[in-house]
Amino acid sequence: MKIPFTKLHGAKNDFLLTPVEDAPSDELPQIAMEICNRYTGVGGDGWMLIDRTPGPGFDAAIRLFNSDGSEPELSGNGTRCAAALLASAHEGKTEFRIRTGAGVKHLRLISRTDGEFEFEMDMGRIRVVSLHTTVQGRDAVLVDAGNPQCAIPVNNFDFDWRAAGAAIERDPAFPNRTNVSFVRRAGEHTIDVRFWERGAGETNSSGTGSTGAAVAAVARGLVQSPITVQTPAGPLACEIHPLESGFFSGSITGPAVKVADGFFYREKMKR
Repeated sequence: MKIPFTKLHGAKNDFLLTPVEDAPSDELPQIAMEICNRYTGVGGDGWMLIDRTPGPGFDAAIRLFNSDGSEPELSGNGTRCAAALLASAHEGKTEFRIRTGAGVKHLRLISRTDGEFEFEMDMGRIRVVSLHTTVQGRDAVLVDAGNPQCAIPVNNFDFDWRAAGAAIERDPAFPNRTNVSFVRRAGEHTIDVRFWERGAGETNSSGTGSTGAAVAAVARGLVQSPITVQTPAGPLACEIHPLESGFFSGSITGPAVKVADGFFYREKMKR
């Protein structure tokens, strides 16, 4: 069996995208683990199926699997990668509506040069679930950014934040696990963030994680919008604005870069 893919990354958060019609109809979580394996597969933080069939209110739909086979609601960086594929096929089109597990997301193409794209993505309504709570003995802000986010304010990263992220991800407070961000204030409009993502572990950046971290920082009064989110992969631009109590609107601007096209050759599982 061979499965076609296009590899893209959004700020070094990498994804393998396959047309839904070219994907097997079963064993999808297992295939995700295999194709995302960085030693025996192609390598990626996630595998995404893209359905280019338009529907009411959207131009295309995506279904995402993490590298551990779990299925998250949303990836901000991954959705930008899907938008880049759509933009490649529709010269001159700048507005894209993509249906995700967290609803339809609107993206606007800002620039493109060969295989490099930049999009602004409307993250919709973002809810602060808990402004002050404690998880694994750490001060935390819980945010719903289309997927669960646990933002941990820190003064520095001089501790084993990866181990802390792994423990927080699976804390009993989160029956379906959570994404984790460690957030350091770096200026009135800047935060520095490290990411531990549910189902993928450490990642170089995260669109929803950056959004959750920015909302948490604004809600705590640490920074003001517009916000530059400094990630290990470089900066992402975030706009966060308060709505009614506990809710914010948000958008995030960042890259999507095409890396390669190819085929993943998979032996049928032995029965």
